[in-house]
Amino acid sequence: METPTLIIITLLCAAGAYILGRNRASDIASRNKQGTLHSLPYYYGLLSALWCALPCLFIVLSWSLLDGYAVHAAIVNLLPENAQNLPESEIDLMVNTVINLALYPNALISSSTPDYLIQAGQDYLRWQQLSQLSLTVVVLISLVCAFSLSWIWIKPKVKARQQVERVFQWTLLLCACIAILTTIGIVLSVLFESLRFFQSISFFEFIFGTHWSPQTALRIDQVGASGAFGAVPLFVGTLLISFIAMLIAVPVGLMSAIYLSEYATPKLRAVVKPMLEILAGIPSVVYGFFAALTVAPFIRDSGGFLGLEVSSESALAAGLVMGVMIIPFVSSLSDDVLKAVPQSLRDGSLGLGATQSETIKRVVIPAALPGIISGVLLAASRAIGETMIVVMAAGLAAHLTANPLESVTTITVQIVTLLVGDQEFDSPKTLSAFALGLMLFMVTLVLNYVALYVVRQYREEYE
Repeated sequence: METPTLIIITLLCAAGAYILGRNRASDIASRNKQGTLHSLPYYYGLLSALWCALPCLFIVLSWSLLDGYAVHAAIVNLLPENAQNLPESEIDLMVNTVINLALYPNALISSSTPDYLIQAGQDYLRWQQLSQLSLTVVVLISLVCAFSLSWIWIKPKVKARQQVERVFQWTLLLCACIAILTTIGIVLSVLFESLRFFQSISFFEFIFGTHWSPQTALRIDQVGASGAFGAVPLFVGTLLISFIAMLIAVPVGLMSAIYLSEYATPKLRAVVKPMLEILAGIPSVVYGFFAALTVAPFIRDSGGFLGLEVSSESALAAGLVMGVMIIPFVSSLSDDVLKAVPQSLRDGSLGLGATQSETIKRVVIPAALPGIISGVLLAASRAIGETMIVVMAAGLAAHLTANPLESVTTITVQIVTLLVGDQEFDSPKTLSAFALGLMLFMVTLVLNYVALYVVRQYREEYE
């Protein structure tokens, strides 16, 4: 049987074990004249299902992880000695060739294919069949044993609820550890590749350089590809577009939230808020089309009418459309936070003679400021990480300028540009993408720290 089939069979057997375990516990409780069950029959059913499913799923997962390594080692041992002494990358290529020959023999085998590769492919198929058969036998035996033991161990004194809760606690802890380890792995992978980049390019040149042209020479005599890795134009472009977007999103989103939470009637709120949140569901590529086909030409024509020189791709066009896109992030979160402010604060302010606008300015907004800052931070992170709108409306040229009417680019756009296509991960050009990612991560980390500091200060004041 294939691995997905075994998993489905295991889950079905676990469901059956749950039903039988619950029914057996109910029967024991009805026949037991000396006392009742320690836990509800529901927990005995869950415990039976866990006893049945967890060992078998562990076997399937472990087998699947170890099977690939065992097959790889076996195929390598079948290769001639001269092939086994090749570099690791070439050995991996030959192993993939053997697997492809085994899966698609009619399409890939030709007169030039070595005999030892054809024989290795045939052996690979036999090993795979033997491995699947062995796994099926082991899983079925485990299911029978686990089901039998779970049937025997169901007794009135068994603390089923504590055991089930302990399993779920360890499962939640495992999920939390996976999330943490994934974050650590992402950070370390970016950090190590960035260190490789900084071995070739000076860190100070990267941070303080004002020219970005990551074209490295493929040959010694090649001209015009010396490479320049000054990231200042990228940082400036990212901050410029994000600043324009925040100038649009924060006032509009915050004012919308204030109106919906403080002034709008329930019927109007029920209509306007969903319509406003529709903006968050529109794909960013659609915003990019809108920016490139509508907003950018309008800004260019308007600037020409006023005598200004406006580029066909400008930071202003990208920033305006990006600001519209992130309005729901500010509006929705701010509205929820404003609604969460206790009504007693409003009533106390109004009772002291303050008007509604004074109550909003001096009571409601200061009390909700931590949540508002969180919404603004989320919007800023969304603006900094946006790519499609910048590609389609602001361009790819790395210009060091603070003029919003000129074309600029951002860090995320350059990362995508550097990693598109078949790239070698040993050249400064490709490794510079990881350095840019590390800098972007550090900027986001600093923004988070500042926001948490502000939130902590205001929470100490209002709680």
